[in-house]
Amino acid sequence: MNPGVCVLRRLVHGGAGLVAGGSLGVTLWDGLADRGIALAFGLLVAVGELTRWTWAQGREAAPLGAAGALSYALLGEVAGAPTGHGVAQIVTVVFAAALAGSVPHIARGRGSTLDHLSRRVLAAGFAAVCFQPLYTQGVFDDWGGPGYALLLVTILALTALCDGVLAAAFAHSRTGWPFGPLLREELRAMRGIGSAVCATGAVMALGVAVAGLWALPLFALPLLLAQVTFRRYSAVRATYRQTIASLARATEIAGYTPAGHAHRVAALSQAVGRDLGLTEPELTVLEYAALMHDIGQLSLVDPVPAGATASLPAAEQRRIALLGGAVVRQTGVNAAVAAVVERQADPYREQPVAARIVRAVNAYEEKARDTGPGGPLTALEELRLATAGDYAPEVVEALARVLANRGAGG
Repeated sequence: MNPGVCVLRRLVHGGAGLVAGGSLGVTLWDGLADRGIALAFGLLVAVGELTRWTWAQGREAAPLGAAGALSYALLGEVAGAPTGHGVAQIVTVVFAAALAGSVPHIARGRGSTLDHLSRRVLAAGFAAVCFQPLYTQGVFDDWGGPGYALLLVTILALTALCDGVLAAAFAHSRTGWPFGPLLREELRAMRGIGSAVCATGAVMALGVAVAGLWALPLFALPLLLAQVTFRRYSAVRATYRQTIASLARATEIAGYTPAGHAHRVAALSQAVGRDLGLTEPELTVLEYAALMHDIGQLSLVDPVPAGATASLPAAEQRRIALLGGAVVRQTGVNAAVAAVVERQADPYREQPVAARIVRAVNAYEEKARDTGPGGPLTALEELRLATAGDYAPEVVEALARVLANRGAGG
């Protein structure tokens, strides 16, 4: 991990801890206002955190908890009566509820709980600071219904943006992947579940202001159902990936390729793809294609020594690639994956980006393995010398950056 990134991560954790600790002290000193309201929102946040799950690339998702925390931060009235809670109480209730809901996850050692709690505290605190002082001073008394709703949505959008920056920074510190692509991916995610969280948070705050606490379960139910559906989708996707990984092992079991080759190529290809700024769907296609890039070798009567197809004549490489694409199409995998497998041996100027990556990474892995300490550097130099005709220069340079970050390529 980059020392500078590690220090920044600790500073964010420390800042969140100071905000939570200071808020707790103020709340204990002043006492808890509107205890029933605090209990209702705390329970909603805790349930949301209890049902959170980890999905792609270690991301944690708790949309119900996030929506509950944001709606409490933007709550000014309950059934037409003004509330008495302030910023400190909001942060305290959200922190305590999120911590209580995280206990089972902490006990199981699942996820980055400290990162998650820091994001939840800072996001709720930011939204509360933007809204509560202005509301208490009566700034919004003359605002009409549409204008007031627009204000809530604006504050939520800014909060989501800040939370996305924090999420990308934490992901960068955990994985070492470039910050820019990670941030772009977080911003893209806002169009999906992120927009649902913001909309639900705003609607719950408005609903409770008019109808009272009975509006909480009414507006939380759709998001809870969406969360259950999304979890099932994530489980199906994980099973799908495991099936593809099992298919990828066919060449290893049959003795055509060395053990672990496909998974090493897939992992390194994804790292290169992230460095080049590929989106999450593009990275998924890249991963699947890299896992199955050698499956065409099953059609060979005589296996290629050590499965090193990069040393074969171009025509033979293309024949194996086309056979592999045909096999992939028969499995029912996404047609985009089959296209990448088919075109991995084409001239790089005619290839899609994913095929360029698979070709270069596969060649690097074949040249670098079992060659001693200097093998990776020698393999990388061979690829650089071949960028005039065989490998895309931008892919080779991205590969070099990834290897440098890993300390594997000098």
